[in-house]
Amino acid sequence: MLLRAESVEVTHAIASAVAGFARAGDVIVLAGDMATGKTAFAQGFGRALGVAEPITSPTFTLVHSYDCGKLTLHHADLYRLERTTEVADLALLELAEFDGIVLVEWGDVARGSFGDHLEVRLDLDPDLADDPAGDPAGDPAGDDVRLIEIEAVGTSWTSRWDRLAAALEPFRC
Repeated sequence: MLLRAESVEVTHAIASAVAGFARAGDVIVLAGDMATGKTAFAQGFGRALGVAEPITSPTFTLVHSYDCGKLTLHHADLYRLERTTEVADLALLELAEFDGIVLVEWGDVARGSFGDHLEVRLDLDPDLADDPAGDPAGDPAGDDVRLIEIEAVGTSWTSRWDRLAAALEPFRC
């Protein structure tokens, strides 16, 4: 499913909609180049789950955990890892097993390690990327436009997919 976010606030709204269907045990892989909105997505997702504290990128600590009452949101960042074997050392799947949801920035580098998961790929809108002014009309606000592709890998999202798609319909390209 391909979505369009024209601002950080829309990215947060999309993430909030996804969070509404997430459940303990889920792994959500956030993919995309540097500065495409992975952390912004995590912020909107966490707020929707009730995280009140600031959500920042765990690039140097590798994992930040946030208590959300009935579950824990674990926000991981694999950017600094040099080998996929280091992913196993983080025990992300185990964190998901114990009433956790795991968001993994740069998780696409180890997607084969996660089994069933939801993959969220964030990219700059290619129609706007070549224009130094931001978009074809010269509006610098175009710098915030992202394309967000969401794909379920495996069967764990099958029963939720149609409802998720309906919730995200206003953002479809």
